[in-house]
Amino acid sequence: MYKQGDIVLVPVPYSDLTNRKQRPVLVISNDNYNKMTEDIVVVAITSQLKDLDYSVVIESKDLNEGELKVTSAVRADKVYTLSKDIVRKKI
Repeated sequence: MYKQGDIVLVPVPYSDLTNRKQRPVLVISNDNYNKMTEDIVVVAITSQLKDLDYSVVIESKDLNEGELKVTSAVRADKVYTLSKDIVRKKI
C-alpha cells in the first residue's frame, strides 16, 4: 500500500502522446483513502527550479526515506488522481 508522503514513479505521456517517461510524484491522499480505493492522489515533482510560485523545494535530506537525485520542487498546482496499477515503484 502507498502511504501519504511516499514518492513513487509513474509513466507520464509526452504532450504529443507519442511516448512516455517515468516521473516522480508525491502521494498526498491520506492512508485511509489509499486503503479504501484503487486510486491515489498525487502532486508532480520536477527538477526544473523555475516558476516556483506554487511549488515547495525539496532535497533528499527532507525525506524520511528514499532519495532524490537532485534538488526538486513539489508542484502544488499539478494535482492528479491516478490508479495504483500504473505506479512503477516507490523511491
